[in-house]
Amino acid sequence: MKRWIARIGWGVLALIALAFIGLATWEPFAASPAKAPTGVTYRAEILRDEWGVPHIHGKRDADVAFGIAMAHAEDDFSTLQDVIAMTRGRYGAVIGKDGAAVDFAYHLIDARGTAEREYGKLPADIHALLDAYATGLNTYAKAHPGEVKLGNLFPVDGLDIATGFALRQPFFFGLDRVIAPLAEGEDPAVDFGPVFDTGKPGNPPLTPLGEGSDDNGSNAFAIAPSRSGDGATRLVSNTHQPWRGPVAWYELVVESDEGWHYAGATFPGAPFPLLGHNETLGWTNTVNRPDIIDAYRLVLDPSGTKYRLDGKWHDLERRDIVLPVKLGPITLPIRRTVWSSEHGPVVKGPKGAFAIRYGGMGGIGQLEEYFRLNKARNYAEWRAALAMQAVPSTNFIYADAAGNIAYHYNAALPERIAGPDWRRVLPGDRSDLVWRSIVPFEKIPFYLNPASGFLWNANNTPFAAAGQSDLSPSSVPPEYGVELTMTNRARRAQKLFAQIQGPIGLLVLERIKYDTGWERAGYVAQMLDGIAALDVSGDPLLAKAQKLLGEWDYNSDGKGRADALAGLILNEASRSDYNNTPLPDPRAHLAFAAHHLMEHFGRLDPPLGEFLRLRQGETDLPYDGGSDTLRAATNFDLAPDGRASVKHGDSFIMFVEWGKDGKVRSTSVMPFGSATTRPDSPHYTDQSALFVARQRKPVWFERADALKHAVRRYEVTSG
Repeated sequence: MKRWIARIGWGVLALIALAFIGLATWEPFAASPAKAPTGVTYRAEILRDEWGVPHIHGKRDADVAFGIAMAHAEDDFSTLQDVIAMTRGRYGAVIGKDGAAVDFAYHLIDARGTAEREYGKLPADIHALLDAYATGLNTYAKAHPGEVKLGNLFPVDGLDIATGFALRQPFFFGLDRVIAPLAEGEDPAVDFGPVFDTGKPGNPPLTPLGEGSDDNGSNAFAIAPSRSGDGATRLVSNTHQPWRGPVAWYELVVESDEGWHYAGATFPGAPFPLLGHNETLGWTNTVNRPDIIDAYRLVLDPSGTKYRLDGKWHDLERRDIVLPVKLGPITLPIRRTVWSSEHGPVVKGPKGAFAIRYGGMGGIGQLEEYFRLNKARNYAEWRAALAMQAVPSTNFIYADAAGNIAYHYNAALPERIAGPDWRRVLPGDRSDLVWRSIVPFEKIPFYLNPASGFLWNANNTPFAAAGQSDLSPSSVPPEYGVELTMTNRARRAQKLFAQIQGPIGLLVLERIKYDTGWERAGYVAQMLDGIAALDVSGDPLLAKAQKLLGEWDYNSDGKGRADALAGLILNEASRSDYNNTPLPDPRAHLAFAAHHLMEHFGRLDPPLGEFLRLRQGETDLPYDGGSDTLRAATNFDLAPDGRASVKHGDSFIMFVEWGKDGKVRSTSVMPFGSATTRPDSPHYTDQSALFVARQRKPVWFERADALKHAVRRYEVTSG
């Protein structure tokens, strides 16, 4: 008997071991890599300047795209792999449950299906770019197998790269902020939208919040020759992105013998720069928040597989999926079902079934649009590319060598019927509410060469961009969903520009961009007034904190005693305001901030630079600015030592100018360096000291200058 019990025990252990081995190894075998593009050999030259910025040259545009992938992989292959895993629905196998949430969204919006349906419609030159870029990733992966995170992730092809755009596009304007509350059973019958300044708090908004995050921002400025004081045209790019990860900027300069020459920055997975400048023109972006997402409450039959539309029953489309979820050394296969209707993707939750429809749904034309923008030579060509309307959101602020400045409120605004409240969940059984087209390009707000001589945006309404030349909100109907909100940065920029009577020269422009002031308005006033009104007579610490905050000078410049306390309090408040969620409770938030500072600093008034830090590896530098100031420290993590480690805010900064001679000159800076995931690289944090000191480095745009400043010159090839 003991022998049989022992045998059974060993058998159970063997089964457990087999199950463990299966769970540890199944995922790569279940995955299917793409077929690597073949038949073309790519060759590019890469110059690395003293800051490690790659200057990539090739005979053909496709050679340059190959070189972009190679250079970026040399500096950050880890993040590029994360992006590729997302485009395969395998991110959960890399980072676990948070990655599985991305994978679920990938299946829900049918990113792969969208790319497969639309890929053949892209022009041949775009196919060539995508295949070349994919080949660059494959070439690097083959040469560095020890860096590959996930089995069967490579090779990739052009369709994989296009799928990445199909996946990330809707989350740039906040689709996740709509899906999550519906899936989690939040009451959908409320006003989600911060489109109009109602002042009413609500649930997480049913409107875009930009870059797939809840606390993003950006600033942009353009100055015409008539206001620059020296006849130059200037453009300032100051996007606020995460400092690490799939939407962190990567700086580069590209040039081909086919006429593609551009300096700027791109995201992991993109085969071209997404903002910056060429010889004759440039542009930058800020997140806008148009209401281009609609939610519909569906009426389902008892089986839950049919929905009613105009009195008729239609089948929900069903797809069963498997989500890989890494859990320690094993990867669990989690089965789920995704649904869709004529409206779009369908989310089933405790409160019912809801269909989602959004601008740009089902398209990948932004791949062509961005490249056409890169190669445009004048405003007419650039405007024609933008008029494709394939990029469904983000403001475009433009300037050029001819002295033109422009601001386009770029958005795929649905052509909705007047009458319904489009900010609320709509009846899903009426086909007249299922819009089929977007508002024509010509009807969307834009400015060209305003009389004020300047343009700016800080994630606010487009109707406050040009001083006395501002457009009127009445120029568009309310069903367009164009926002009327103002960030604190916007209020501050509006005030600073209004105060300038004469030229807006470079020094003035720098002073505006790096301004650390707050306006006592909106949520700032509401939050601080709420704290000032508290009865804290029974709590000496809170009374002291309340008094200190009441003496604050509304400037996060690091000179005031209350800067750290105010920064800690307003960080959360600014996020709540941007997300249209209730502000933090004044007493609880004051108590949290006060106790945090006392615990870690032994005082309520540590210098801001001791509290707010730029940290990467062994680099640990003092920082200034605030979560909603023009000098931005948008979001931070509180480290175990109590310091605030900034992770999001001012990121890639570029100042561009065309002088009277028509030549372009630019300077730029990044928070860390060109190789943000390579601790052994000299360019891991070599720009950080410049960044915190509000300084910039030259951009060597011309090849002759790049050659003079090259510290490394080499060739990469797929052969």
